[in-house]
Amino acid sequence: MRVLVVEDEKKVASFIARGLQEEGYAVDILHDGDAGASQALSVDYDLVILDLMLPKLSGLEVLRTVRQKKAKLPVLILTAKGELEDRVSGLDAGADDYLVKPFAFAELSARARALLRRGKGEDTRLRVADLEIDTATRVVSRQGHRIDLKPKEYSLLEFLMRNAHRPVTRTMITEHVWDIHFDSISNVVDVNINSLRNKIDKGFSFPLIHTIRGVGYLFSDKDQ
Repeated sequence: MRVLVVEDEKKVASFIARGLQEEGYAVDILHDGDAGASQALSVDYDLVILDLMLPKLSGLEVLRTVRQKKAKLPVLILTAKGELEDRVSGLDAGADDYLVKPFAFAELSARARALLRRGKGEDTRLRVADLEIDTATRVVSRQGHRIDLKPKEYSLLEFLMRNAHRPVTRTMITEHVWDIHFDSISNVVDVNINSLRNKIDKGFSFPLIHTIRGVGYLFSDKDQ
C-alpha cells in the first residue's frame, strides 16, 4: 500500500511516516497543499492522510481538487480543527474519515487499515492456491503453516497477491511498495523477491512467484 501524507508540521509528518513505514507501507510526504494536490492526482496512491491548515492551498481545497478526478481515493483528514462544524465541513467536502489531533498512532493506523479495506471493497483475507494472508492482522500462512515476513516482504507479497495471475513490472512494484525517493537502479526488488521466495516457495510442492524475463514477475499457481 502506498500512502501520501500532506502535513506542514515536519515533526508530525515524520512521526506518521515512520510509524506507517514500520508497518510496511510506502509513504510519501509533502508539506504544502499545492504540491499535495498535484502529487495526489499524478501518482496512484491507496490512501491520502491530509491536514487542513496547509500553506499555499488549504486541506479542504486539496480535497475538493482530488475529488474532482479521483472520487474513490480514500482520504483521511488529520487536523487540530476539532469543532463539530469543522468535522461536518470536512466530511461534506468528501473526506472518508476525520481524526483530530492530538492522536494516538494506533488509532490512526487502525483507521487507515479500515479505509484501505473499504477502498478495495473486500474482506480481510487474500488467498491464492494454498497461500493466505489476513490484511487486518498481517498473518501469512501456507498449507496452514505460519510464515513470518519482514514489513517490506509483506508489502511486496500483498501487492503480488492483489495482482495475481497477471505480470507486474519492477517499476510497478517500486511505485507501490517503495516511496518516491527509491533508487530505481537498485536491485532491492530482486533481493526482496528472492527473500520472499525462500519463505513462501522453498520446501513447498510448487512455486507461486515466477520470473518473466524482460518483464518482471508473476504470482500464480498455474504452470508457466
